[in-house]
Amino acid sequence: MPDAQAGHEKTLTALLPALAGANLVYGMGMLEMGQVLSFSQMVMDNELAAMIKRSICGIKVNDELMAVDVIKRVGIGGNFLGQQHTLDHLEDEQVQADMIDRRMRGGWEKRGAKDLHQASVERAKKILETHQPKPLEAGLAEELVKIAKSAE
Repeated sequence: MPDAQAGHEKTLTALLPALAGANLVYGMGMLEMGQVLSFSQMVMDNELAAMIKRSICGIKVNDELMAVDVIKRVGIGGNFLGQQHTLDHLEDEQVQADMIDRRMRGGWEKRGAKDLHQASVERAKKILETHQPKPLEAGLAEELVKIAKSAE
């Protein structure tokens, strides 16, 4: 069942290999040792993989991101979150979670108080109902058939 334990185990089993240099996450959506495929777990795993991918990129250190001029201007005790510089770099430096709800309890409750599993089930259903895949590039389908036939 997609739950906190599954999320914890998925995170650890993807994060540790990623930190060791692996560039492939295996088992997206899989539960019960790969015997079950859960669309809602796949939605959760997609978010976890994005966070892991961002984490292993490390922290860039350069003049622009160090923002010494902003630090001097804002000063000790100032509000850095409200600075344009922070807003300009926020999306690159923090994964913008889609499924994980980072609001305070009051905001979370106003939006229905859905836990990650509930939100993921709803997202998976919406994707299954509405997703329209992009068509393959011209000639690609034929090329894939040739590759498959050559492997037989």
